[in-house]
Amino acid sequence: MNIADRLGRPDLRTLQAYALPSASTTHVRLHANENPWRAVGDDTMAGLAQYPEPTPATVGHCLATLYNVPTTQLLATRGADEGIDLLTRGFLRAGVDAALVCPPTFGMYAIATRIQGADLIEVPLRPAPHFDLDAQAVITALQGAPVKLVFLCSPGNPTGTTLAPAAIEAVLHATRERTLVVIDEAYVEFSQQSSWIERLHEFPHLVVLRTLSKAYSLAGARVGSVIADPSIIALLSKLLPPYSMSTGTIEATLRALAPAALPIATARIERLIGERNRLAVRLRTHPAVLAVSPSSSNFLFVTVTDPVAFLTRANAAGFLLRDCTRDPRTPLGIRISVSAPDINDRLLEALSTP
Repeated sequence: MNIADRLGRPDLRTLQAYALPSASTTHVRLHANENPWRAVGDDTMAGLAQYPEPTPATVGHCLATLYNVPTTQLLATRGADEGIDLLTRGFLRAGVDAALVCPPTFGMYAIATRIQGADLIEVPLRPAPHFDLDAQAVITALQGAPVKLVFLCSPGNPTGTTLAPAAIEAVLHATRERTLVVIDEAYVEFSQQSSWIERLHEFPHLVVLRTLSKAYSLAGARVGSVIADPSIIALLSKLLPPYSMSTGTIEATLRALAPAALPIATARIERLIGERNRLAVRLRTHPAVLAVSPSSSNFLFVTVTDPVAFLTRANAAGFLLRDCTRDPRTPLGIRISVSAPDINDRLLEALSTP
């Protein structure tokens, strides 16, 4: 029995995906109830009057090439958020199963789990500034609990820190055959760590989430990937709505991943890493900053003496920073996105002005 049949919702095994009409471009399309004229202002190549590819094979191929995996191991999604949603719907039974998260972490794991009606188990990361994963605490929490999904974010959001590979590997070994371990790598391009995609052949219960939002400047297009065992991809594919990716998104993705565009993205990543390091050095000397967590992302998590005053000063100068103080585990925390050099300089100047 494959991993999806073993861990997925039993009632979904016989589910048939919605049958979509042919996407042939060689015939006159009188089978999909489309309007024959383009919308005013439509400047897309394919035209918005026609439905896009039922499953964006071109996008899937480009993403599989980017991440060096077979197309059978990748599902293109509307951002990594949709991947999280599909996993909870595909593997969690309401009132029966549970997901485990390690806060402070990305809030959508908990929201998607609760929407599904499943239980949520929390095993906090170790305290700031390093926010290490307590692998033994995770393994202990799994004992006797009906956990089907463990969500790990590395580099973390909002922490920016990378979870130790040895700790993740310990969790992977402890969960074989009974739990999926989902590693969210939304920020991995800004890290020195290797992607866990390289370990998929060792762990069939490993799932990796990726996105083009950060490193490839496509936050507004919403393009993500679920990368996993083919049986998991096949199950999640059945849960996607018809025409899940828009024509505009498909075309933007193909442009962003074209061979000529990739060196530009790589150069921008390197520049953001340089700016991240420069900004961290400067912030560590600020009298209101208690600590700057080591970051492997495109943002910095800072602990400050007075978050309200810090945020107010930034806001008065025209900057929006992320307030992390609502989480009881980060009562003095603020997340700062790294931007272009001139913007970073303006922020530093604003924060240093009495």
